[in-house]
Amino acid sequence: MPPPLTRLTLYVADTTDVAHFYGRHFGYIAHPKPGGLIELHPPGEGIHLLLHPLAKGRKSGQTLVKLSFYVVDVEEAKATFAAQGLDFGPTHQGDGYQFSNSRDPAGNAISITSRVFAPEPIA
Repeated sequence: MPPPLTRLTLYVADTTDVAHFYGRHFGYIAHPKPGGLIELHPPGEGIHLLLHPLAKGRKSGQTLVKLSFYVVDVEEAKATFAAQGLDFGPTHQGDGYQFSNSRDPAGNAISITSRVFAPEPIA
């Protein structure tokens, strides 16, 4: 069995700002490391994020990545995030699920999605 994905590295211009964003909106706990790195641990199960200072010559959001967070109800989650100051775009319909997109302070794409809760297709 292949190993599971356990960490995602985000290259960002302001590691402190991005750490605050993921802590405030998604409950991640920051663990600063030498060299300007910040390791973010989820409040429960989930992927760890490693915030890495952006290399010279790179632009924020240039590296293609999208972080998806599972929610049961996209509209309810959008309202909760909006109350915290984080706005998501229109809600899109998938095959039995919904999702909505936004961006973090570094320009990385983030999504809230009910995909994991979608009913399995009948074979």
